[in-house]
Parts: sequence; C-alpha cells; structure tokens
Amino acid sequence: MSIATLAVDTSAYLHYDRLPLSPVALDLGFFQLRWYSLSYIAGIVIGWWYFLKLLAEPGAPMGKRAVDDLVFYCTIGVLVGGRLGYAIFYDRDLFSGIAILQLWNGGMSFHGGAAGCSLGMIACARRHKLSALRVHDYVVTVAPIGLLLGRLANFANGELWGRVTDVPWAIVFTGRAGPLPRHPSQLYEAALEGLVLGALLSLAFWKTRARYEPGKLLGLFLVGYTVSRFIVEYFREPDEQLGTLSWGLTMGQTLSLPLFVGGVYLMLTAKGRRVRVEPVAGSESVG
Repeated sequence: MSIATLAVDTSAYLHYDRLPLSPVALDLGFFQLRWYSLSYIAGIVIGWWYFLKLLAEPGAPMGKRAVDDLVFYCTIGVLVGGRLGYAIFYDRDLFSGIAILQLWNGGMSFHGGAAGCSLGMIACARRHKLSALRVHDYVVTVAPIGLLLGRLANFANGELWGRVTDVPWAIVFTGRAGPLPRHPSQLYEAALEGLVLGALLSLAFWKTRARYEPGKLLGLFLVGYTVSRFIVEYFREPDEQLGTLSWGLTMGQTLSLPLFVGGVYLMLTAKGRRVRVEPVAGSESVG
C-alpha cells in the first residue's frame, strides 16, 4: 500500500485519540500524577518486592539490610544517568535552562540509565563489601519489570511511535506523528524487553544454576536487551533530531552494540568465575 493511499484511507485503523489514554494518570487539579512518573514509582516498588524474593533463595549475594541502600543508589543512578544520557546522545538542547530537570516531560535514555544504575550498584557493593558482579546478576533479573512499565507509559503518552505501516494493528497517533498509521512500537518493546526478556531471565534464575556463575545473568540480560532493541528499532520511528545515522543504524542500535559484545564475553567466561558461594546470612555453603 502506498503512502498516498495510507494518507487517505485511515478510517480502518485504530486512532490513538479515541483510546481512553492520557499522559496524566491522576489529576486532582492542584496535583497531577503522570503515567511516566507512575511507571518509575511502580517499577521501583514491584522490583523491590521481587528482588527480596530472589534474595530469599540460597546463595544470595547480599543481606536484606543492604537492599535499602541498593534501591536508593540504583534509583538515583537511573534518574541522573537516564536524563544525562538522553541529553548527551539525543537532545543537547536540554542542557540550556532548567529543561533537563523536567523529568515529567519524558526524555530518558535506557543506556544512560543503565550506566548510572551500574555505577550505583558498584558504589553500594563497595560500601557493603559485596561482589558487584553478583549484585548486577540479581538486579538485571528484576530490570525487565521497569522496562515493561516504562514502555507502557510511552504508549500512554503517545510518544516514541513506530514507522508508517499498513499492518492491521497499526495505530494513527495524533500530534507530531501525523495522519498516517504506524507500528505501535512501544508495545513491541514492552513485549520484548519486558515480558520476553523478563521470562528468559527468570527461567535462568529459577530453573538453572546461572546465579552461581558470576556475570552469566548480566551477560544474558545485555545480549537479550540488544537483540530486542535491534529488532524493535526497525519498526520504531528514528528520533526526529537524529534519524538513521550515516552508518545505517539508529542511535539506540549503535549504543547497544558494546552491550552485546560485553554480554557475550560475560556469558562465555562465567563458568571460569564460578566459586563456592557463601551466603551472606547463615552458615551453609551453596553451589
């Protein structure tokens, strides 16, 4: 179907503005809670709960006393790193004025947030004398929860839409997206980065002994995320200010390549790092 035909015949497609969605989840007049903010809050709370369940299993790399610190360090790392990463790689105009502080308007980079969170985990591990690599293994098992909720918030905001298409489930987004039907790429990302990757990591954690091989779960996450992101970027509209880069990849794909290489390395070398795991609490050795 041609672009011209798509521009005329859009009545058969779902229109975003007819969905019961809004960037604002709760409006009390004097206070607004946006889906974007709510996704971060819910991701932290649900992730915290699931993380404690992982720690209850034998061989945990840390005790519950260190969890509060870890959540604090990771939250600050995600917020600061995500915003700085977006400003550096996607929109340097945010550095002018106070726009960079207005997180509720969207604009967060996964890669920046991941780097910030990683630095937070390393700092927390050093403070509590823990294995930073094993802490990473546990945190990335929880991370898809936040990715799922964040991508759903992107959809609720009507942002980060996909490329023009004529597939039956295409959606006509309003505003800057124009009148043409597009892939709901936010939902593709939620499915791949959230549901599929989350299920894969949970399966590896609960059904294999991957958590006793430091770096294996982290490597699996990095490889899985990169593959998911590469696939989705072919359906997602490139960032308006960047487009497809001169070497044929989007910025998201480009930033993911080092993650893939690092993930493969961590997975291939994980068995060599396997040691007898002494739990933080109790006296029984595991692994």
